[in-house]
Amino acid sequence: MPEYKAPIRDIQFVLHEVLDSEKRYAELRGDEDVNRELIDAIVEEGAKFCENELSPINRSGDEEGCGFDNGAVTTPTGFKEAYKKYVEGGWPSLSSPEDVGGQGLPYSMGIVMSEMMGTANWSWGMYPGLSHGAINTVEAHGTQEQKDVYLSKMIEGTWTGTMCLTESHCGTDLGLLRTKAAPNADGSYAITGTKIFISAGDHDMAENIVHIVLARLPDAPKGTKGISLFIVPKFSAKEDGSVGEANRVTCGSIEHKMGINANATCVMNFDSSKGFLIGAPNRGLNCMFTFMNTARIGTALQGVAAAEGSFQGSLAYAKDRIAMRSLSGPKSPDKDADPIIVHPDVRRMLLTQKAFAEGGRALTYFLAEKADIAFMSKDDEAAKEADDLMAFLTPIAKAFCTERGFESANEGVQVFGGHGFIREWGMEQIVRDTRISMLYEGTTGIQALDLLGRKVMLTQGQLLKNFTKVVHKFCKDNADNEAIAHLVEPLVKLNKEWGDITTQIGMKAMQNQDEIGAASVDYAMYSGYVTFAYLWARMAKVAADKIAEGSDDAFYKAKLQTADFYFKRILPRTRTCVETILNGGLDTLMDMEEDNFGFY
Repeated sequence: MPEYKAPIRDIQFVLHEVLDSEKRYAELRGDEDVNRELIDAIVEEGAKFCENELSPINRSGDEEGCGFDNGAVTTPTGFKEAYKKYVEGGWPSLSSPEDVGGQGLPYSMGIVMSEMMGTANWSWGMYPGLSHGAINTVEAHGTQEQKDVYLSKMIEGTWTGTMCLTESHCGTDLGLLRTKAAPNADGSYAITGTKIFISAGDHDMAENIVHIVLARLPDAPKGTKGISLFIVPKFSAKEDGSVGEANRVTCGSIEHKMGINANATCVMNFDSSKGFLIGAPNRGLNCMFTFMNTARIGTALQGVAAAEGSFQGSLAYAKDRIAMRSLSGPKSPDKDADPIIVHPDVRRMLLTQKAFAEGGRALTYFLAEKADIAFMSKDDEAAKEADDLMAFLTPIAKAFCTERGFESANEGVQVFGGHGFIREWGMEQIVRDTRISMLYEGTTGIQALDLLGRKVMLTQGQLLKNFTKVVHKFCKDNADNEAIAHLVEPLVKLNKEWGDITTQIGMKAMQNQDEIGAASVDYAMYSGYVTFAYLWARMAKVAADKIAEGSDDAFYKAKLQTADFYFKRILPRTRTCVETILNGGLDTLMDMEEDNFGFY
């Protein structure tokens, strides 16, 4: 099993040298309390927790899985103990406001911790991770009484939270959901229905679980306009903050899954469970979408974690495993064969993993920077600009990072050869665990439709222009930078082409709206490759500047080399995307009669 080592040097590089987080935090908070020394201390302590507590129980948790007995879920050996240490360390409250019991650190610091936890042990990280959506919902839309009862407990980690949205017959189409909410005489509601695919829906790690549930009021209109949101705790809350009676919320079963076996994916039954309306009636989806971007960023992190974890395992193995001789002559003449890292194709796979892991880290941290500004800035214009960029880039990050993370995980199995297919080496677990990331928070196709249909076409391309202006400014500022000229020149062309192909899709869509669906996934992948190219060019500039200043740190040289690899070996994939977007044609998808798809 790969032994996780937190990539502290690269995390610090992105935070401090690319994004200048210390300066941003000082501007947003109005103080200098969160300085580089504190940021690095948090990262280093978080790394120790992930390396020493979470990584060692990753494989054992996968093999043991969760237990289920008469409605009660038990987590694998060591999970409860690790969670207790997590709470004792104050990690759950890292990025919550101080006035509700948090530490008041920016959202982006929580993202760093989430990445490390996810790479070390994704299944474990989902238990506290699912609480963030519940916390954000109560914080944004709850009454003061609801905040007093639930927020502090979830923020300190004593209670955890879930989001109960999906039902067996509706999936992503939430307008079809049937869970009912009947008014009670005391102002509460009786929630009745069944939700599926509820991650961490039940477990033994916290004393209470606060479910955020979508349901319909008796007089609700049909479709998405008739959905309300409710707080439904597993146990009622007493006035002193302790747990009271069970609330007729039960786990009917846990799913038997392809991966993330150590996280309980539950079927949750609500049988006239007492719930409390949060937000306005019939405005449940509006409340839910206030945190959807951050939820999707969290899922994008799973792709980053898969790329990083598989890269670490592949690199260690490639340095140690010997097989064949280099075609250009022996590289380890004292051994019976050369380490496989000398072979070009193995290096292709390793560099692909490295490029996607480090590019994904840059993108998710860049998005977290925008979230910091959107959430904390007192400058309304700056907050709006950041929120718009986040809205545009989030579906790209979610779709692209998860797809490329899965690709990286598969490359990890390939580097190991036959050993990669064997459980004890741990590489196949990464493949199984990360496969779900392309389904969570909306499939790749749903993200692509959101990007092209809603974020681009419905804004007449404005959200796209907002970002291409950012890329254009970077290219203009570095037009005479000889060190990265070979990166800036193709980036300029791609940035222009992005707008051109968008216009062509829009023209076709005026004749038939299905053109958007036909082009959307290839468009999302194209957008991901170009976005990564911008971030790799930014990272390359920082590295080139450091080298020009006299630094002989091999880290910077490796950054430049990885950027070159990305531009020469991965970015050309955009050519295929363009061909399929513009020449694949809606007719190639829709002309075939349904009965002609298969002949048996």
